[in-house]
Amino acid sequence: MPDHTYRIIELAGSSEISHADAIENAIARASKTVHNLRWFEVAQMCGEIEGGEVRHHQVTMKVGFTLEGGDPND
Repeated sequence: MPDHTYRIIELAGSSEISHADAIENAIARASKTVHNLRWFEVAQMCGEIEGGEVRHHQVTMKVGFTLEGGDPND
């Protein structure tokens, strides 16, 4: 198994549907400009309550991606 070096960024995703959807939204948006995304770790989940119901979900996460210019098989 080759060695890996990652850069880690923090993202906050949101959704009116679910926390899982908030994760998907953040990863989909980040993948448009950040290449080689490899993993994520949820750091915080929160939401907004309106009229006694959950209306908005937010997830803050760390996302790791491999640095370009290394092994082409990574």
